[in-house]
Amino acid sequence: MRCSFRYLIGLSERISFSKSNKHFTTSLQTQCLTHESPLQPSLGPSMDASSFLHLLKSCANSQYLIHGKEVHAQLIKASGDLKSGKVIHGMVIASGLGRHAFLVNSIIDMYSKCGEIGEARRAFDVSEELDDVSWNSLISGYVRIGSVDETLRVFTRMHQSGIKLNSFALGSILKSCSGLNDMKYLGEMIHGCAVKVGLDLDVFVGSAIIDLYARNGLVHDALKVFQVMPNPNVVVFNAMIAGLCRIESETDNKLSREALGLFSEMQRRGMRPSKFTFSSVLRASNLANAFEFGKQLHGQVFKNNFQCDEYIGSALIDLYSNSGSIEEGFRCFCSVPEQDIVTWTSMISGCVQNEQFERALSLFHELLSTGRKPDLFTISSVMSACANLAVVRSGEQIQCFTTKAGYDRFTIIGNSRIFMYARSGDVDAAAQTFSEMGNRDVVSWSALISSHAQHGCAKDALMLFKEMENCGVLPNQITFLGVLTACSHGGLVDEGFRYFESMKRDYGLTPNVKHCACIVDLLGRAGRLIDAENFILDSGFDNDPVIWRSLLASSRIHKDTERGRRVAERIMELEPGASASYVLLYNMYLDAGRLSSALKTRDLMKERGVKKEPGLSWIEMGAAVHSFVVGDNSHPQSHAIYAKLEEMLSKIEKLGYVQNSDIIDPYLGHRRSLTNCHSEKLAVALGMIHLPKSAPVRVMKNLRICRDCHATMKSFSESERREIVIRDPIRFHRFRGGSCSCGDYW
Repeated sequence: MRCSFRYLIGLSERISFSKSNKHFTTSLQTQCLTHESPLQPSLGPSMDASSFLHLLKSCANSQYLIHGKEVHAQLIKASGDLKSGKVIHGMVIASGLGRHAFLVNSIIDMYSKCGEIGEARRAFDVSEELDDVSWNSLISGYVRIGSVDETLRVFTRMHQSGIKLNSFALGSILKSCSGLNDMKYLGEMIHGCAVKVGLDLDVFVGSAIIDLYARNGLVHDALKVFQVMPNPNVVVFNAMIAGLCRIESETDNKLSREALGLFSEMQRRGMRPSKFTFSSVLRASNLANAFEFGKQLHGQVFKNNFQCDEYIGSALIDLYSNSGSIEEGFRCFCSVPEQDIVTWTSMISGCVQNEQFERALSLFHELLSTGRKPDLFTISSVMSACANLAVVRSGEQIQCFTTKAGYDRFTIIGNSRIFMYARSGDVDAAAQTFSEMGNRDVVSWSALISSHAQHGCAKDALMLFKEMENCGVLPNQITFLGVLTACSHGGLVDEGFRYFESMKRDYGLTPNVKHCACIVDLLGRAGRLIDAENFILDSGFDNDPVIWRSLLASSRIHKDTERGRRVAERIMELEPGASASYVLLYNMYLDAGRLSSALKTRDLMKERGVKKEPGLSWIEMGAAVHSFVVGDNSHPQSHAIYAKLEEMLSKIEKLGYVQNSDIIDPYLGHRRSLTNCHSEKLAVALGMIHLPKSAPVRVMKNLRICRDCHATMKSFSESERREIVIRDPIRFHRFRGGSCSCGDYW
C-alpha cells in the first residue's frame, strides 16, 4: 500500500492535532491510494519543515515503525538507497529540508522510541547539522536500551565537540551510571562535572544524583544532595524516598521511618503525591512495620484514585499480608483490574507468609490458567508453600516446570528446593540438591545447615559450617541460628557457647531472641536449669515468651514442676491467649500426678477463653494428601487403617512395649488409651499399608509429638524394619532401628 503525495501533504498538517495512536494509524491508512508503480513527488506549498516534524513525531508517538521508515528512507536518497513506497522521508530531501537539525532530532527520537537505535545512530552520523538536542536524543536512546558503554562514548564525544553540557544530558548519563554497582565512581565524576557547570541544583540532575547514590548503597550521600536542593519537587522527593527504602536492615528501620517523614514533609508543602510516591511510601511503611500509617495511606490512595495501579496494588497486598490481614490483601488483589506477575507474586507470597499454603497453591494454578509466565520469585514462594505442607510431589512438579522454563540454573530456585526437601523430611535429597548447585550463596549454606540441625545431625551441620567458612562465605544470623540449633539438638554445650561468642566477636552479629532461646534449650538439655533462667534474665529478652517456652519445656523434661509452674505463669502474663504454655503446664502436672493442679489449669483456660489447637497429622502419597485428627473415622480406608494399627501394636507389645495408660486424663474424661488413636499413628498406619517397604514413612503434624507416640514410633521402626520420619513444629524425629535422632529429648 503506497500513499499518494497529495494526500500525505494534507495529512501532515492534520496529524499534528491527533494525540491518539489509533487515530494516527487509521487516518494514514484510510487516506492512502494504491498504485501499481511508484509516484513521483509532487510537492505542495504547505509541505514545509514543520509539516515533516509533526509527521515524524506522530510516527514516534504511535510506535508505528513502518510509517517511520517510510519517512527515513527518503533521507538517504542521495546514496541511491531509495525504495518504492518509502516516500515521506524522501520528500524531506527533495524539498531541501534534510539539513534542519530539529527535523533530524525528530528522526532520531522516532527510531529510538521504536527500538531501532542503529537507524537512529545512522541518522545522527549522516546529519550535516547537529545541536544539543540531537546529542541528547541519541544519549537518551542508548540509555533506554541499557547500553552503558555506548552512552558514555556519545557523552564524551558531545563534550569534546564543544557542546555545552545541559541538564538533560547529565541526567541521562547519571541514570545510566546508576544501573550498575561498579559505575558509582564514574557517577561521582559526573556529579563533579555537574557542580562545575552549575547544574547540580537542577531538579532533573539532582534527582538523578540522588538515585545514583541510593542505588549504590550510599544513602547518606544521597541525603546530603537532597538537603542542599533549594526547591525540591515531587520527582526529587520520590527519588529520595525510594532511595531510603532500598536499604533494608534487620535491626534498624530508621531509614524507612525517615522516608515516612519525607512524605509528611511533602504534604506540609502542599505537594500532590504521584503513583510512584505512594508505591515507595507504602514500601517504607512495610519496612518500618508502620501498618496503621500504611492503612491511612490506603485511604489517600483512594482519594487520589490510584487504587487500580498495579504497583500500588502490590504494595498494599504486602502491607496487609505483613500485618496479618490477608483477607484485606486479597481484596486489594481483586481490585486491581490488570494484575501483572508482580501483583500475583505478592498475593501468593502473602498467603505463604500467613500460613495459607493451600490457597497459595490454588492461586498459582489460577495464575498458570491465565497464560502468564511466573517469575523466579513466584516459583520460590510456591515451593515454600510445598515445603511447609511437606507435599514433595507437588514441589517436584513445580521443579519440572522451572526446568522447562529455564529457571533451574538460578540460585534462588536451588535454595527453594533445599528448603522444600528439608521441610519434607528428606535431608539426603536436600544435600544432593546442594551438591548439584553451581552457585551457592549464604542462603544455600544456611538452608542445608539448618536442615541437618533440625534432623538431629549436629556433627554434619557443624562440618558444613566449617566448610562454609573455608569457602570464604560470610555467615549471617540465619546461619548461626542453624549452628546453635545443631548444638542444642546434639547436646554440645561447650561448642554452642563458643559459636555464640564467635558470632558476636568474629562477625559482629547481634544475637536475637531465637539465638538466645537456643542457648536456653542447650543449658536445659544439660540439666542446668538455674543457669538457663539466669541467662534469660541477663539476655535482655526476658519479656519475650519465646525464650521462656524453651525453659518450660526443659523443666518438664527434668520434672522440675515448681520451676515449670513459675515459668508458665510468666509466659501466661506475656502471652495470655496462647494455648501452648497452658497445655505444657497441664501435662507437667499430669506427669507429676497433681490432678487438682491440672484441673485448675484447665479451668483457667476456660475462664480466659483459650482453646487448645486440635492435633492434625498428614501424609502425602502419590498425588494426594491424607490428613487425620485424633480418633478419626472419616477416611475411606478407616477400617483397614485401624486393623493395621492394631496389628503393629500387637507386634511391639510382644517386644516389651507398654502403653502409658495408668493416669486418667481429666481433660479428655477417659483413660489415655485414646493415645492409640492419635493422628500420627493413623497416618503412619496408612503409610505402612501403601508405601513400598524400601520407602520411609514421612508424617507431618502441627503439635509436638507426645511421649507415648514417640515411644510407639521407636518400637514401630524396629518391629516393621522401616524408617519413620515425624515432623512437629520444633524438629524432625527420625526413627530407625528402635531409636530416634532427637535422643529422646524434645
